[in-house]
Amino acid sequence: MALAGLLQQNAIIPAMKANSKKQLLQELAIKASKLTGLPEREIFDVILQRERLGSTGVGNGIAIPHGKLKELPQIVGLFARLETPVDFEALDDQPVDLVFLLLAPEGAGADHLKALSRIARVLRDPAMVAKLRASESATAIYACLSEEHITSAA
Repeated sequence: MALAGLLQQNAIIPAMKANSKKQLLQELAIKASKLTGLPEREIFDVILQRERLGSTGVGNGIAIPHGKLKELPQIVGLFARLETPVDFEALDDQPVDLVFLLLAPEGAGADHLKALSRIARVLRDPAMVAKLRASESATAIYACLSEEHITSAA
């Protein structure tokens, strides 16, 4: 599954400002609401509920918050690079500066898991992570995330 298929260029925030995990999740919910047309409160509640089960901070400064929403017609991704890393209660206790939010329809099942797996695989690549951290614009970040699929599929 290509990340480009999960992510539109207008769903990339190259320099998000947040001072805490909660504020970061709120900012992501606001942006996701604009992308999906769903209420930001509903999105925030779903991703916060998931975080209460255990942090989606996977280590190496990366978090993959996710959740399922009843009214969502298709899987939607949103990528943010933070100006300043925040404590995300990550598995390795490192602050997070790269965040990939994944929202899926309630009935997405295996597609949701495949998308999460794909995101985790891409963000596990140290060269990719370095490129994302060095990219200054949404266009450059989108190019990295799109190009990755082509190189790894070959």
